[in-house]
Amino acid sequence: MSDSGLPDYVLDADAVLKDTDIKWRNSQAPDYTKTRRVWAETKKSSHKAGSLPDLVEKLVKNWEIEASYKTSLQDWRTIDTSSYTFSVNGGAPQTGEHMLNVGTYNAIIEPNEYYCPFHSSFDASHQTFKHMMPSFAWEVLEVFSGPPQVTFRWRHWGTMKEDYVGINDKGEKVTIEAHGGPIDIEGLAVAIVNDKLQLKKVEVFFDPMTMFRQMAGDKSGVEKNLV
Repeated sequence: MSDSGLPDYVLDADAVLKDTDIKWRNSQAPDYTKTRRVWAETKKSSHKAGSLPDLVEKLVKNWEIEASYKTSLQDWRTIDTSSYTFSVNGGAPQTGEHMLNVGTYNAIIEPNEYYCPFHSSFDASHQTFKHMMPSFAWEVLEVFSGPPQVTFRWRHWGTMKEDYVGINDKGEKVTIEAHGGPIDIEGLAVAIVNDKLQLKKVEVFFDPMTMFRQMAGDKSGVEKNLV
């Protein structure tokens, strides 16, 4: 706890990167330097330090680091491990262990004409999207209600710098030529937190096809091949 009585993961967006004696997915803490720079240079909102939107933004950023790179649920400091669940667009609640097994992208994206989580492992999914878009920044746009139920609007964005190559819901290989333009999606989230501001329940609402539509543009650069 800080002098303010608040946990470090709501005061420092990179707090959990400093954790020691834990198992990181790639044997070391990831480097978020480029992503944080993209965020600082292209964000739409600027929140006062210590304000509710600022605290929420930092909590979720630390949660994303843990969900993507910590291999043991017991090492996640941003969640209440006794009750944590995650769901997308009103779907069935997922456990933390599920996300650990399939990965953050596969836990969020439904099978579609461009991508299918059932044809991609945790590592493969991250390689697919991080190759295409090396930095995928995230911010809170608005917070509508405070703890214990926090409702907020968010934005996730980056630049399509490399070709996208994935497997779709029909088992076909899909290639989309890089257009060098922005990928910019928004959504809503409702989170229940405990008295330590740890996440107990997270519900996310957004259109995942927005990203793929922005990637494909007029579809002139989309190729599909059976594999």
